[in-house]
Amino acid sequence: MEYTQLGRTGLKVSRLVLGTMNFGPQTDEADSHAIMDAALDAGINFFDTANVYGWGENKGRTESIIGNWFAKGGGRREKTVIATKVYGNMDADGATVWPNHDKLSALNIRRAVDASLKRLRTDHIDLYQFHHIDRSTPFDEIWQAIDVLVQQGKILYVGSSNFPGYKIAQANETAARRGGTIGLVSEQCLYNLAERRAEMEVIPAAQDYGLGVIPWSPLHGGLLGGVIKKEVRGGRRSSGRTADTLKDPAARAQVQAYEDLLDKHGLEPGEVALAWLLTRPGVTGPIVGPRTAEQLQSALRAVELELGEDLLAGLDEIFPGPGPSPEAFAW
Repeated sequence: MEYTQLGRTGLKVSRLVLGTMNFGPQTDEADSHAIMDAALDAGINFFDTANVYGWGENKGRTESIIGNWFAKGGGRREKTVIATKVYGNMDADGATVWPNHDKLSALNIRRAVDASLKRLRTDHIDLYQFHHIDRSTPFDEIWQAIDVLVQQGKILYVGSSNFPGYKIAQANETAARRGGTIGLVSEQCLYNLAERRAEMEVIPAAQDYGLGVIPWSPLHGGLLGGVIKKEVRGGRRSSGRTADTLKDPAARAQVQAYEDLLDKHGLEPGEVALAWLLTRPGVTGPIVGPRTAEQLQSALRAVELELGEDLLAGLDEIFPGPGPSPEAFAW
């Protein structure tokens, strides 16, 4: 496994991030523990979760599964950089019956941290991430709450998720003016070959402010994982967003061209999609969310892939990025 520093920090993390969103809803606790053990054995030390994972009446279940794994000992907690998130409403039915039970008020941040620590069965969170922007709460209030938690030793670093570029700038300029915490050190965003809009402003902002970029949905919901090949070989039908996308003839032709290109090179689509992200400026590592141990092994092979210039050019031709702003939309 390769390691890199998370943004401008001294924290060393693996170039693949283990996503845990499937733990609970799709993968039971025993299998989840086996996947985490296998990830740690392979050198993956960066695990990502969120307080709402588990979903519905089981919100928080994923953090509890991870906490039970930590409790097994064997250096599991000490070897793991654990990242979780705050923002979503934790009521079981998702309805905001009472105010102050979601978003980024100082009150909710305080409550959410303590609840996550309890479920994770740990005394601190390595990377605490804002799951979404909160248009109602000023960053002065957010950073005041974070300063207290850092001083208490409950969190070490802070990151954002799904932030636009201007909010990354606002957050870190406010932190710099206050002179407390070092501000955001990472941004977790939707970024992959088929969805490159983050290259316009989010990734440049992250680079300018020294944030590590952590792409989520690196296979774009399975679209980049050889979906057409799987349909042809095994009769497996696509579902959800992937199926809707493939109904568009132009999008289907684009995915087919992608798979044909990789067939010529003898490469697996899902592994190339991950390996491509590892070549991108500013990317710390993509989040992989395996439901099985076999899917984890496939993701691990991506770290070893070296993509040649001709292949990279071919990928750019099929999935051209928008380019940086303002050129992307102004000229």
